Amino acid sequence: MTALTSRIARLRRDYETIAAQDFFPGAAGEQTREALEDLVAAGNALLSPDEPHATARRVLRLDANKYQGRTWATRAHPWADRLASAWLIKRFIDPRAKLLWLKRPSDRPKRAVGYDFDGAEFTHVGAKVTFEVLLASFGLDGDPALARIGALIHYLDVGGVPVAEAAGVEAALRGAQRLFVADDALVNEAAKLFEFPYAHYIQSV
Repeated sequence: MTALTSRIARLRRDYETIAAQDFFPGAAGEQTREALEDLVAAGNALLSPDEPHATARRVLRLDANKYQGRTWATRAHPWADRLASAWLIKRFIDPRAKLLWLKRPSDRPKRAVGYDFDGAEFTHVGAKVTFEVLLASFGLDGDPALARIGALIHYLDVGGVPVAEAAGVEAALRGAQRLFVADDALVNEAAKLFEFPYAHYIQSV
């Protein structure tokens, strides 16, 4: 599985290098990008068979005051979307949030707010990954710095438009996964990897 992840990441980097030098993009480049997205999706389905399927519902604007001091539950062993969503929740939505890691989505306590799994209150909707859905739900999508992190997480989670910082952030997150086995410790360390670019983006918008 590690070999597959590494191979997909290498193909991504190779594509980005070539695309950056393609000053006259055409149909062939678009076909290659679509093929790479299909490969990423297939790899995600194999490596993470419980990844949520996108729904077609409308994203509703919600009042964050009604989501304070809640328990937020998602699948254990988080990757980019769940790690970034946990940071977003505690940083911008519910600072007193308690994070709960589920072996199975069906283990979610009735009163817990679920995110990033099929049937969760917050999960993939249309082309948006969970992080982007949370942004839209709580009116945070107007923050250009958070929107840029959303584009980064989208690319790391499901592919799409390449983001320059993606390779470095992905390497750092993979390293954090290896060093921190406990999900709470992993989230705390990963939060720094989102806080740093956020501070940078704030200054550059």
